[in-house]
Amino acid sequence: MASRFNHKSKQWRVWVANASFKPMKSTFFVRGWRRKLKYIFPLLMLISFVTVLLVDSFSPAVAQLPRQEIRGVWMTNNDFDTLKDRAKVQEAMTHLRRLNFNTIYPVVWNSGYVMYPSATAQRAGIQPFVYKGSDGHDILADLINQAHRKGLLAIPWFEFGFMAPPTSELAVNYPDWFTQKRDGSQTSISAAGEVMWLNPFHPQVQQFISNLVLEVVTQYDADGIQFDDHMSLPREFGYDRYTVALYAKETKNNPPANPEDPEWVKWRADKITAFMVQLNQAVKQRKPQAIFSVAPNYYDFAYKFHLQDWLNWIRQDIVDELIVQIYRPNLQSFIANISRPEIQEAQQTIPTGVGIMTGLRNNPVPMQQIKSQVRAAQERGLGVTFFYYESLWNYAPEPLNERQAAFENLFPSPALRARVE
Repeated sequence: MASRFNHKSKQWRVWVANASFKPMKSTFFVRGWRRKLKYIFPLLMLISFVTVLLVDSFSPAVAQLPRQEIRGVWMTNNDFDTLKDRAKVQEAMTHLRRLNFNTIYPVVWNSGYVMYPSATAQRAGIQPFVYKGSDGHDILADLINQAHRKGLLAIPWFEFGFMAPPTSELAVNYPDWFTQKRDGSQTSISAAGEVMWLNPFHPQVQQFISNLVLEVVTQYDADGIQFDDHMSLPREFGYDRYTVALYAKETKNNPPANPEDPEWVKWRADKITAFMVQLNQAVKQRKPQAIFSVAPNYYDFAYKFHLQDWLNWIRQDIVDELIVQIYRPNLQSFIANISRPEIQEAQQTIPTGVGIMTGLRNNPVPMQQIKSQVRAAQERGLGVTFFYYESLWNYAPEPLNERQAAFENLFPSPALRARVE
């Protein structure tokens, strides 16, 4: 389109030049034409100027590339029978590529343990075992390698964030690293059961988490790292001795008795944000092109209930990819959540997607629900990531062949995401 405007503009200027300066045989005609040109020449110049502006305004639109569409799947501990077997991993990557997926998010931090050989975990004495493949191989290295062979991005997923079970070696060996509620209790009930929460304001906790993340980023050919809704803290927590003393030092006051107090919420949320900024900088120093991905709950819930100010993270330019978890069986509720203004804001700057539930072992999700949610997301320019791999078709109400055929129809054409070395 831009070249066509340039051509027209040049033609117009040539015509004006010819009309203005070409010798005329008739003196009368020349004088008459000059009188007319005196009045129309400014108009011709204005038209030419506007044409140039139009050409300039169209050029960026032609050069702009569409944002990459996320088509991902989380691979959890529930998928371990697949992850530990090379042949099954190969089959899984082949299948996902054939169905036009482009990203996998394999778990690397769950229940206080890492899913790879870790010097950090060994030094801390928190892991008396190492997860290995069926033939003794490094599960994460094999998974990343096979994903790349099929053209899939592999972004390891730091699933548990600041959570850990109270029976884990981490909780038993480092009790001072954990925070508490105002009544002194230290646990909450999550989807993973009863958990404790590492204190995100404690420098030793921050260093420990950073070391684990940097191990993954530097030791493996990963395309990035992902943090989800557990890279946060339930608002009831933060009344441990360390945090109380830090708050008193900075504000000259004790923390409010009400955990919902706006200033108390903001102080803790800002501290988590500051840590995430530092973590992002550390990751980018080691691997500048690594994708710093976050997968939180919708913003109002994340901030008010879990002190996770992810919209601020985006505005501070530390998030390269956003996937908002919207696990709603009701389509109207799902659409309302994916239409929120903060998601639209994120779409303007980074690849943005929606987390969609494909089922649990005791709660299968019908394909019609999945299909309608994917379509709703795509209509709004959003990518999708499914929770989780095994439930794509193994824990489904439909027969296996019918379920897999339906997934083929979800993404009829490829949408590859380029790796940046």
